[in-house]
Amino acid sequence: MVTRADIGVIGGSGFYSLLDDAEEIEVATPYGPPSDVVTVGRIGARTVAFIPRHGRDHRFPPHRIPYRANLWALRSLGVRQVLAPSAVGSLRIEHGPGAIVIPDQLVDRTSGRVQTYYDIDGAVHVSFADPYCPSGRSVAVTAAQAGGWDTVDGGTLVVIEGPRFSTRAESRWFAGNGWTIVGMTGFPEAVLARELALCYTSLALVTDHDAGVEAGDGVTHEEVMEFFARNVTRMRTLVADAVQALPGERTCACGTALDGIKLPFELP
Repeated sequence: MVTRADIGVIGGSGFYSLLDDAEEIEVATPYGPPSDVVTVGRIGARTVAFIPRHGRDHRFPPHRIPYRANLWALRSLGVRQVLAPSAVGSLRIEHGPGAIVIPDQLVDRTSGRVQTYYDIDGAVHVSFADPYCPSGRSVAVTAAQAGGWDTVDGGTLVVIEGPRFSTRAESRWFAGNGWTIVGMTGFPEAVLARELALCYTSLALVTDHDAGVEAGDGVTHEEVMEFFARNVTRMRTLVADAVQALPGERTCACGTALDGIKLPFELP
């Protein structure tokens, strides 16, 4: 039985078949239970822990996901690198449904979400200028290109509170700021990963153009889910390829994000 992992995947329930020799593990954290039991298994020679972001029955809307518990659970199992596939809307007419965006920047437009582990016993200020792991991004871009995806290397993900979609005015405002894609779950995942000195890489599948980009009736939940479901097999392949290409030893700055900082408690 595999009970440790060095790579984590946070994604949809369609990723369960990603793993070989899979075992389910219940992980307790100081922040309550994660979204669901953690499935640990193998992809090739790599050990991987998978958490369905919304729960296997999709019971957690974006603003209610136990983000802190999810990242803590992964680290407690030994994970140090995280891949985070998700569905997003495009703010750019040239990046249509089916494109894979590997963002290099993030804008937080959420409200009320707890976005730190360090909210007691003194402040801990972690650098977040570049939210995503450069090594993970490079691997993800190469894997997507090799898989024949319309691959966008870089761009800004704006994360909204949800669960509603954007108004046309909001969507045009986001696009006018030069941002690339819009989603609901990429924050606080990214900053919590950084606070645990984890590498975090977003693999964003464009399922639609956002409301202000094209004329029409706007985005619907059913359209997003149907498009993602049609592409989930390709996404599993992309994630599996990226997992196997991630470096065995980290040389990026993510692992040293907490160096020199006095933490109020010990990390797992």
